[in-house]
Amino acid sequence: MKLFSRFFSLVTMLFLVGCAKNSSQGWEDVKTAGRYLQRGVDVLCGKDYDSKMLTSDEEFLGPNDDEFIPLKDADLKNSLALSDAALPQPKGIPGKKGIPSLDQFYTAPDTLRSLFQSVHFETDEHVLKDKNELQTIQQIVAYLKKNPHTYVVVSGHCDERASAGYNMALGMRRANYIRGLLVKNGVDLNRLYTVSRGKEDPLSSGHGSEDWKQNRRAEFKIYEKK
Repeated sequence: MKLFSRFFSLVTMLFLVGCAKNSSQGWEDVKTAGRYLQRGVDVLCGKDYDSKMLTSDEEFLGPNDDEFIPLKDADLKNSLALSDAALPQPKGIPGKKGIPSLDQFYTAPDTLRSLFQSVHFETDEHVLKDKNELQTIQQIVAYLKKNPHTYVVVSGHCDERASAGYNMALGMRRANYIRGLLVKNGVDLNRLYTVSRGKEDPLSSGHGSEDWKQNRRAEFKIYEKK
């Protein structure tokens, strides 16, 4: 009986704290706490949730394509600030002092099209995991080292799910991640620019998992300075 009394006291406390915040956020916090408390009561009563201890990252399953629930916009922006702020932006401003403006960058010509091909991401991810995609990055690195007058814009793209603001932040996170890989492998950071297109520039206009897969990408445009 004492245990149940403590549960109800905790719910009451959370409700009062929630009222001190804005009403909608407070209510969401109370609902979340309530779900965890109910789970604890169920376990005490013998209900089995078939839980287990995870022993590696590989055992964790991320968002499912069929029921995608993204992080809050604020969570993504905070994570973006923590992980990407350490890499300096290019010193030159596009369009000034001999630096090409962004509208001067173009899709790689046929002779380089297979080299500067798009790379793709998993749902709600900004890190490349496929070995072939990582090999593409290494090939781009090799080309840029041999051609020091080539500038690159990396654009990050997302599928149609989640809000426009969330996808703009995720697209920039993807573009910055690719830029970071290039810099880490020896490419001059002052020749690399990033932009985010969010979900505004899809390759496929369909609404299925294969369409979404095509749209979760980073694209490259180049400018070869004479």
